[in-house]
Amino acid sequence: LKNPIVLITDGENPDVAQRLLEDPEIGPMLRLVPESASWIGGDLTLGIMSNVFIGNPASSFSGFIARSRIALGFGQNHLFRARNGNKEWVPTCGDACIFDKGIMGNMC
Repeated sequence: LKNPIVLITDGENPDVAQRLLEDPEIGPMLRLVPESASWIGGDLTLGIMSNVFIGNPASSFSGFIARSRIALGFGQNHLFRARNGNKEWVPTCGDACIFDKGIMGNMC
């Protein structure tokens, strides 16, 4: 990990951010957007323009960011991932899944 990791969050579960901050590998690289500076337009822009986007497939906010990134020709979207037998994170579905109504339901 050579680049900062910026966490965009709705703040519903502050324990997630705290666990990431306490992680010995991720914690030193993690940056949190101050609540006073966080707003939907800024958070969307930050996610859309990032070098890599790791989102939650259950989040309509993450889905919007991923669809926008794909429309702009950006790669490195990671929404559909799972751990394999070696405990490594691997993709389970490509970028096209974000547009698949069978997978995303009403969120696509």
